[in-house]
Amino acid sequence: MNVAVFIARRIAFNAQHSFSRFIIRLAVTATAVSVAAMIITLAFVNGFQETVSQKVFSFWGHIRLQQYEPNKALVAEESPLAKNDSIADALKKLPQVQTIQAFATKSAVLQRQANIEGILFKGVEKNYDFTNLKNFLREGKWPDFADSMYSHDIVVSRAIADQMEIAVNDSIKIHFIDATGGKSNFRRMRVSGIYKTGIEEYDNLFAIGDIRLIQRLNNWEGNQIGGYEIFLHNYKTMDTVNNTILESTFIPINWTSKTVREVYPNIFDWLGIQDVNRDVIFIVMAVVAIINLITCLLILVLERTRMVGILKAVGSPDITIQKIFLIHATYITLLGAGAGFLFGVGLCLLQQYTGLITLNESAYYVSVAPVKIIWWQVGAVCAGTVFVCFLSLILPTLLVKSVQPVKAIQFR
Repeated sequence: MNVAVFIARRIAFNAQHSFSRFIIRLAVTATAVSVAAMIITLAFVNGFQETVSQKVFSFWGHIRLQQYEPNKALVAEESPLAKNDSIADALKKLPQVQTIQAFATKSAVLQRQANIEGILFKGVEKNYDFTNLKNFLREGKWPDFADSMYSHDIVVSRAIADQMEIAVNDSIKIHFIDATGGKSNFRRMRVSGIYKTGIEEYDNLFAIGDIRLIQRLNNWEGNQIGGYEIFLHNYKTMDTVNNTILESTFIPINWTSKTVREVYPNIFDWLGIQDVNRDVIFIVMAVVAIINLITCLLILVLERTRMVGILKAVGSPDITIQKIFLIHATYITLLGAGAGFLFGVGLCLLQQYTGLITLNESAYYVSVAPVKIIWWQVGAVCAGTVFVCFLSLILPTLLVKSVQPVKAIQFR
């Protein structure tokens, strides 16, 4: 057996009470807390970013394709464009694209008795896939498109329904605002469902209905729409696919595409700030773990000064003695990292299955703190902590070289 490993194990598992044992426990606890904090931070940041971004993507897709209008707000009524099957087919052939769906929007005002509320009416086709939105539906059902002219169903948000005292199957009057400044039109519609995303930008603005109603009010042709929503298999390819579309030759020059990140930058900027918070926590926790371990190792060296002197006196080289303390400190680091792994992952799993930590949905877009454990990240945190701590512990072991055997053996 290697001498350094043998001595390090005897020191590490020595049951004798000493001041260093308290310091070792303190170092193990600090390392465990640091590793657990980093694992928990990663899981919560991953959960927040994925849950909130998926809410945005589910409502609007990942990319919007519509007429190029540089002077118009990003969230506003669109100028019509003609549906083009050849363009749709070309987009569907892109390997990253999952589905393509038509939409159009129109400004309107809801009225029920004395209550009024401004909205943006989002019209969709009868073959619209509501799978992405199914988790948002709280009551009722999505619009029924069986009517040959247009559906009289509308789905409003929970926020608007509560504010206007609307329930499913209630009849409401909706005034559509004429963008040209002419007389507004109104229709009586039935509330078929109530949705809630938890994102105020959506819940306070959008209602969902039939695109044929917008076509009729705007005097559009039957094949004219406001634009296309493009859903991808992986949201991480959003920018790449958008650049591919912009550089393609099959898109007309007066069309443009934008990622949803460009349409709602405030939400994604907020999500990006979570990365900064994560990095700050990582740095602080790493510094805490390293300082505690270095302090622990210095105390171990000082407490074992006589042992160092005896080993030097019998001819042990400095490198062997340094290995003893490095191996001892590595045991401490591994114990702390293991405890931190169990505590951090355990707390994340507890939150994942019980939803113990709740949040203000109006402020954080979610009612329960979401977690997402990515196991390779957890492994990287544990392995990285052990590696960085090991490198940082090399410096205090150099103290061994300055120990003189004669004085060390006399050390009390």
